[in-house]
Amino acid sequence: MLIVTGGAGFIGSHLADRLGNVKILDNLSSGRIENVKSHKLLILDLKDFERTLEAIEDAETIFHFAANPEVRVSTISPKIHFDENILATFNLLEAMRKKDVKEIVFASSSSVYGEPEFIPIDEKAPVKPISIYGASKAACENLIHAYSNLYGIRAIILRYANVVGPRLRHGVIYDFILKLIKNPEVLEILGDGNQIRSYIHVSDAVEATIKAWSINLRNFEVYNVGNEDWISVNEVARITLETLGLKNTKFIYKPILNGVGWLGDVKRIALSIEKLKSLGWRPKMNSREALIESVKSILSEL
Repeated sequence: MLIVTGGAGFIGSHLADRLGNVKILDNLSSGRIENVKSHKLLILDLKDFERTLEAIEDAETIFHFAANPEVRVSTISPKIHFDENILATFNLLEAMRKKDVKEIVFASSSSVYGEPEFIPIDEKAPVKPISIYGASKAACENLIHAYSNLYGIRAIILRYANVVGPRLRHGVIYDFILKLIKNPEVLEILGDGNQIRSYIHVSDAVEATIKAWSINLRNFEVYNVGNEDWISVNEVARITLETLGLKNTKFIYKPILNGVGWLGDVKRIALSIEKLKSLGWRPKMNSREALIESVKSILSEL
């Protein structure tokens, strides 16, 4: 049996669709029931250890995508990310140990790298998170590494960077769309607009996940999951306006120190995906194409 924790969320629900016959565990704190109507959903909080123990009884592989995805929240309420990310992951690993479940695929984040000296960065780059969210993901990676080493659990760590697409309900694209629906004449941009990111469509991210999972290399492997190009937040704003058919919208910038949008934000981040490409995968959409498709999809949903 395959289990997807956080399977009612953004990436998790798309992964569940791709995998087919899976059991979804989700507390619906950020996931939505409408994302998983065709799947078996068990509403469960991983912080409840006894229920988690029961829920994974017959699991063969657990795709662990349960987490609080809001980076900005971690600055305001750090304990949320400790509870939802670190504590939940520890409980899951301990339940796996007790039930002898031997495989986990973990949704980590490019935020573990913090502010890199150069881009793109590969998996050998130092892990130096500058946000509580990034630190929580790094802590989870280390917990998984220890459990893998001690108890023979095969672990695949996927460091996703700015995944976009249908069902997305957080991040810059969703933020821009909501603001422009409310007032198409003005767009507030957090930061100076020069922040650099790459964006990957969720369909490409899911295929990368399947590819990494399907190839058995070592007991513990880390892969960057991103795109081959990168663009500025200003370009993201222009793409959003073009896709919405808006002209003459005024940009208002809200930068803080070094031109970022909030504490814990990074000025530029892009990942080298050569390791994942060596397995035979590559993204079908570039950043611009992924963003255009995402704006159209989110608009149709809203």
